[in-house]
Amino acid sequence: MSYPKHWKSYADQLEQLIARGMAVTDRARALDYLERIGYYRLSGYWFAFRERSGPLCLLDEHGRRPKKAVEERIALDTFRAGTTFQSAVDLYVFDKQLRLLVMDALERIEVALRVDVSHTLGQLDRFAYLQPGLFHDDFSVKLDKDSGITRHHEWLGKHAQLIARSKEEFVRHNKAKYGLPLAIWVACEVWDFGTLSTLFNGMRETEQDAIASQYGVANGRVFATWLRSLNYLRNVCAHHSRLWNRNIVDQPRLPSSADLTWVRPFETDMHARARCFLLLKITQHLLSVVNPRSNWSVRMKTQLLAFPQLSHVGLNLAGMGAPDDWETGW
Repeated sequence: MSYPKHWKSYADQLEQLIARGMAVTDRARALDYLERIGYYRLSGYWFAFRERSGPLCLLDEHGRRPKKAVEERIALDTFRAGTTFQSAVDLYVFDKQLRLLVMDALERIEVALRVDVSHTLGQLDRFAYLQPGLFHDDFSVKLDKDSGITRHHEWLGKHAQLIARSKEEFVRHNKAKYGLPLAIWVACEVWDFGTLSTLFNGMRETEQDAIASQYGVANGRVFATWLRSLNYLRNVCAHHSRLWNRNIVDQPRLPSSADLTWVRPFETDMHARARCFLLLKITQHLLSVVNPRSNWSVRMKTQLLAFPQLSHVGLNLAGMGAPDDWETGW
C-alpha cells in the first residue's frame, strides 16, 4: 500500500487545522508550538476535539448486521465548535505535568518494592532468583509453546543483560570481589520496573501475600496485576506518551470494596476501569505506605484541579475515569 500523505510545511499544517475548524488567535505562537512539539504529537491531544459521526453499526464480514450489533462513532476531520489551538496545547501541558508527577511517585514505589522482593526472597536464599523451586510452576516449570523455555528462563536472560550492560560501580565492585552471581539484594538494584513486576508475578503465593499484605492488599495475585499495570503506566510516562485519556487494555484486578473502600466507584464502571485515574489511585495507595509523609497526593490533587476549562467541547476529568465526587475520595 502506498502512503497517501505528503510532507507539509509548518504554515501549511496550520492552514489545514484552520480549514478544519480550529481557531488560531496567535499564529506566530501556534507555529512555534508546531516547530517545537510537532503536529503528530499534538494531534493526539486535539483528536479529542474532533467531531464524531452518528453511531454506525459495524457489519460482519458478509455485510450483515450481527445479532449483537456494535455501534461506533467515527472521528471526523473537522473540529467541534469552540476548539482552539491553545486549548489543545493547554491539554498537552496538563498531560506533561501529570506524567512528571506520576514518575515522581513511581520512582519511590519501585525502589521500595525492590527492597520488599529482595528481602523476602533473600531470606530464603542469597541467590533466590536463580532457584526455580522458589517460584510457582507456571513461571519456573511450564514451557512456553513457542519458545520452548520457561518464563523464569526468559527472565534470567533479561536479568543477565541488565547485569552485563550495567556501568554501576557497585556491580563492578561485587563482580571483582565476589564474582557472579550477585546476591539478590545487590542484583535487584539493576532491575527496571518491568523486570521487578515480572519476578513478583512468578513468586509463590506465600511470598506474594506477605509483600502485598504490607500494602493492605490480602491477595498477592491481585497485587501482581497492580505492579504490571504500574509498569505500563511508567512506560507511558517514560516515553512521553499521552496519558490523560489513554485506554488501559491490561486492567488491574481490584480487591473487594469491603477491604478497600476507595475501589467502590470502579467496581461496576467499565469506563473508569479502563482509564488512568484508577492507576493514580493505586499509586496514591502504595505511596501512602512507602512514604506516608509525602505531599504527593496534595500536588496531584492540585494538578487534577488544574485541568483546562474545556467543558464547552465536552472534555473534563471524566475522560480520565475520575468519578463525579473524586475530590471527596481523594
